[in-house]
Amino acid sequence: MNEIVDLSAPQLWRKYKWALLGVIGILIAVIFWPRSSLATVSFVLEGMLEVSYLVIPGILVSAWVNASGVGGRIRQAFEGSRFTTILIASMVGAVTPVCGITVLPLMAGLLASGVPLAPVMAFWLSSPVTDPAMFSVTAATLGIHFAIAKTIAAFLLGVFGGATVATIASRVWVRSPLREVGLAASLGQQAHCASSQVQYAIWRDSARAAQFGSELWAMTKLIVICLGLAFAVEYQMQIHMQPEALADYVGKQSVWAIPLAVLVGSPAYLDGYAALPFTRGLIDHGMSQGAAMAFLVSGSVVSIWGAIAIFPVLKIKPFLLYMLLALVGSLAVGWLYESLV
Repeated sequence: MNEIVDLSAPQLWRKYKWALLGVIGILIAVIFWPRSSLATVSFVLEGMLEVSYLVIPGILVSAWVNASGVGGRIRQAFEGSRFTTILIASMVGAVTPVCGITVLPLMAGLLASGVPLAPVMAFWLSSPVTDPAMFSVTAATLGIHFAIAKTIAAFLLGVFGGATVATIASRVWVRSPLREVGLAASLGQQAHCASSQVQYAIWRDSARAAQFGSELWAMTKLIVICLGLAFAVEYQMQIHMQPEALADYVGKQSVWAIPLAVLVGSPAYLDGYAALPFTRGLIDHGMSQGAAMAFLVSGSVVSIWGAIAIFPVLKIKPFLLYMLLALVGSLAVGWLYESLV
């Protein structure tokens, strides 16, 4: 018997309300602010094109991990020594050339396949701070000692975040951090993740191939919407904010310099490379080394546009925990670096 599909207006609204609201919002923006809207769309498309070489492999790998059953093996590997896995995740994150946005598909896929939040959080916090290319530019702009300290800060931030999550691993929202409704709800729904059912050549199994397609489509929708929102916010911030004004708040050495660098500086952090000469200018105007470190670290992991990309994926509590760990960790590395230089 053929399944009867409900195409009534209420059912269609429940299923597609966010897409419809998005289309309506875009139409309103185009009608009332045509130039700004077109410029924003252009910026979003350019931004997504620039990161596509990192995002697309992440989406493909994420879908393959869940469809092949490799996710189960990864989950088992991370169920060993928590401290060891957190150390490894933090170390890899500190040297991996991806930011929190471009690593989003892989992190979401790992969580969907059952990998514990602790090592994922460790990688998620450490990966945006620096990478080999960023290390070189940081050394050229702010000095080799600052670049080394920033890499160590990324590693320590990951260890701090992962260890903190590990202490509360028994909480329900920690064991199941992905949203159960919305864009992330359709990830990892098929049961091919058991270690005894690993099949790398997923095209040989019609069920696995179908799951790969389903996972790929779900992840693509999730990433396109998240990145689109994130880049749109970044463009509007570039247009309406003047980062130079921050010098009045974080340019003087005081007990409030590091907290202000984190709380005021993070929203103005738009690009890791562009932030380096800006930070150099703040230091030249009297900003302390610790405040500069806190500004760069916190801006990497707590920037508004980065948070907007993560918010649709994680439940409220895991998302707030991520933000809290990033803020506290940034303050800690800022104060620690200030005390050592």
